[in-house]
Amino acid sequence: MHTIVVLAVPDVIAFDLATPVEVFGRARLPDGRPAYRVVVCGADSVVDAGPIRIQVEAGLEELERADTVVVPGRNDITVPTPPVFIEALRTAAAMGTRIASICVGALTLAEAGLLDGRRATTHWLTADTLARRHPAVEVDRDVLYVDAGNIVTSAGAAAGLDLCLHLIRRDFGMAVAADASRLAVAPLHRSGGQAQFVVRNPPRYATATLEGVLAWIEKNTHRDLALADIAQAAHTSVRTLTRRFHTETGQSPMEWVTGVRIRHAQELLETTDHSVERIAHQVGFASTGNFRTHFGRLVGVSPRDYRATFGMSERRT
Repeated sequence: MHTIVVLAVPDVIAFDLATPVEVFGRARLPDGRPAYRVVVCGADSVVDAGPIRIQVEAGLEELERADTVVVPGRNDITVPTPPVFIEALRTAAAMGTRIASICVGALTLAEAGLLDGRRATTHWLTADTLARRHPAVEVDRDVLYVDAGNIVTSAGAAAGLDLCLHLIRRDFGMAVAADASRLAVAPLHRSGGQAQFVVRNPPRYATATLEGVLAWIEKNTHRDLALADIAQAAHTSVRTLTRRFHTETGQSPMEWVTGVRIRHAQELLETTDHSVERIAHQVGFASTGNFRTHFGRLVGVSPRDYRATFGMSERRT
């Protein structure tokens, strides 16, 4: 039987730990037998998990018998992972054990050096932190999970469920995975990726010198803006403005404008029944076709599909 070991790291996120326990623990083969043996292990018998405490059934030696190790996230990612967990993960990886992370658990994998030179993902709010701390990791901010063979990473919270169902499909095929998805009352595959959940270019973006012009852009993206208009509002040259944007946001001024327009469009898709054509005009796009192109590129789904997922429930019926 395939053994899943869920690592109870200190200060573990309870949701991240419970997801693999429940999903793998309830998976059944066609003849009704359990598909997995699931064990929770840690360095201590009791682990704090935010406002609750979790009794741990096994020690870290259980990793030696694991086929898959799942690493949940921790509530406080500023605290380094205890060395005993890092060493245990490195040893398991060297043995060829499959290792998966949920949410910010990717930071623990990165601490162990297991993501160097690999494509990986994590919660979109933490993606920049992962990239900054571990520049050897190729961080994909837009997907729900990344399967890199024996190392698998997922985005935040519910994406851990997507990852678990994916691994069941990989281990036992579509039928077993579909049955597990029905038990979880969750789709076996969700359209789009993490990109549709990202808040783009937030109005209170932390920046050294661009605060004033970012606020101006927030109020004026409905207009037909050119780079010269933004530079004039910032009381600087186009060249200086472009340099500051790249330094402080990683984007060009017009890329920032597009991101703000897309965020405004998402808000309207969520809260109104305005047509896509009307929304495109309201947020500042020159044409509906241009809006659809940019929306699909940045969000990963069409405006219509986004509204179907995030729109007000009474408008989806």
